[in-house]
Amino acid sequence: MKRILSMLALTAACTALLATQAAALSYSVDAPADGLTARPTSQEIVFQEQAVNVDRSKDAALIPPGFGSPTSYLPQSGEPLTPNLVPGGLDGGLTAAAGSGSGTVSGGSSTAAGGSEVIITYPKLETGKPPVTTGFTKVTSDLRYSGGHLGTLNIPAIGLSVKIYEGTDSAALAKGAGHFKDTSIWAGNVVLAAHNRGVTNHFGKIHTLNIGDTITLTTKLGKRTYAVTSVSKVRETDASGTAATPDNQITLYTCVRDESAYRWCVKGVEI
Repeated sequence: MKRILSMLALTAACTALLATQAAALSYSVDAPADGLTARPTSQEIVFQEQAVNVDRSKDAALIPPGFGSPTSYLPQSGEPLTPNLVPGGLDGGLTAAAGSGSGTVSGGSSTAAGGSEVIITYPKLETGKPPVTTGFTKVTSDLRYSGGHLGTLNIPAIGLSVKIYEGTDSAALAKGAGHFKDTSIWAGNVVLAAHNRGVTNHFGKIHTLNIGDTITLTTKLGKRTYAVTSVSKVRETDASGTAATPDNQITLYTCVRDESAYRWCVKGVEI
């Protein structure tokens, strides 16, 4: 009987102890007072609908302000990516608001939404200079000699004297040097090509030319002498050397031995 009473007493004590601990775990937390919470650092909105008729081209693009700058968090803030393309950019003194678009522009300055004044000055374009023009002489029937060629090319340093024919196909290159169609034959940049091996290897030694070596072109329009300015190996797909130029130049192309992906390119300017 005593043992039973002892067990009941022990059970009651344990029950009371557990009840006391459970009551001790019950608590509540009051909300923090104003001013104790920090500004949220995350952005909940991941997509915001925009108007359809909005200029999104490069003349409306902005370079964002630096991280931590006063306007770094303001929408539509920053400097124009292409200031000369924005409205008024060609007049000089254009300004742009650094706020949310509610800024006002006045007297070469703009007031951002925060009240700060941002002045952006763009240089005025120089005027009065004549436009740059490229030289070009079209191949016409009256510029052909009786043999059908357009002229003669002479390069004393490699002992070359070869006639020039229109086109760069196999038929033209079998007879001499070929003239690139759609390039000039006299004024501006005259572009020619020839084989570097075989019986008609007229340009086989042009890669050995030195800066300053002379190249002479003779056509029905006259005789013109050029000085070599560069000898380079270029990609077969690089056609930049055929571009028209404002000054008188000559450009020679030929293959690179055992390197089908490259071409030798020799350029000269009139002297």
